[in-house]
Amino acid sequence: MSRADIERALAPSSPLRHCAIIAGVGLCGLLLPDQWPLLARIAVMALFVLSLDLVVGIAGLATLGHVAFFGMGAYAAGIVALRWSADPLLGLAAGAAAGAATAAVSGLLVLRYQGFTFLMLTVAVAQILHSLANKLRGWTGGDDGLSGFVIDPVLGIAPFDLEGKVAYLYALAVLVGSYYLVKRIVDSPFGLSVRGIHQCRPRMPALGTQVGLQLWKIYVVAGLFAGMAGAVSAQISGIVGLDSLGFSLSAEALVMLILGGAGRLYGALVGAAIFMVLHHTASSINPYHWLFVIGGLLMAIVLVPRASLAAWFRAMPRPWAHGARAGKQEAA
Repeated sequence: MSRADIERALAPSSPLRHCAIIAGVGLCGLLLPDQWPLLARIAVMALFVLSLDLVVGIAGLATLGHVAFFGMGAYAAGIVALRWSADPLLGLAAGAAAGAATAAVSGLLVLRYQGFTFLMLTVAVAQILHSLANKLRGWTGGDDGLSGFVIDPVLGIAPFDLEGKVAYLYALAVLVGSYYLVKRIVDSPFGLSVRGIHQCRPRMPALGTQVGLQLWKIYVVAGLFAGMAGAVSAQISGIVGLDSLGFSLSAEALVMLILGGAGRLYGALVGAAIFMVLHHTASSINPYHWLFVIGGLLMAIVLVPRASLAAWFRAMPRPWAHGARAGKQEAA
């Protein structure tokens, strides 16, 4: 590898640099063995919100039915493990395929519309799948959920343990690998064309861009990664319930994306971590009113400009800085 290749790999916008940071921060979670199940759930939700960012932040399509791809991926992984093979990588591929197929088919309909109509159609697709999952009890378990499957060891050497260490590392590895692929896609000419559609949709056809086709492609890609998130969720929890196709999960994912900032990819990870930690902490203190904390934080982020928040943090007194400055003056 040449020096130029190394410099490109270490550039601030490099996917490898981002993935190294995510992996480094994630591995610090090994120091918290009591929180491994929570950290694994955060990794799953981060991947789900990352896929949502492709639709909302990159393509500019407001959706509340993204959970359809997550749920289909979860059910696909659970059914494959229960009826055919419990290999985790095979289940992950099945979840990705189910999510992408659901997005490909539904996208042919919903992407014909824009604005509020598109939003309501995405909700309708998710509700239809929720109803089907409830009625097909022979395959999905209905209200009781799909359970009874045990996932084989990862790569045949790392069995899922009760402490949740392997599950967390598995979810983290899938998140890091997915982030690398998503980052490469977004930075590619295809990703830039989708950003262009978001910024100025009427101008893109004049530049030779097939708007409908490009949006359908990014919709399918987002469905693929959402399906992977659902598959990992099913594998590490050992059960798939109807809540994996519930409206509340879509709403929570959108809140996470807003908390972290849409359109920047890493904001999906930050928002998911903030929401899940606040949810876990606030609900353990008061299980009935924890939404007040989330609502207050969301209002602050939406109503207060980011520039004002940054200025406020810069204006905060920093005693350690004054101490270091005084020490330098004494030394001089």
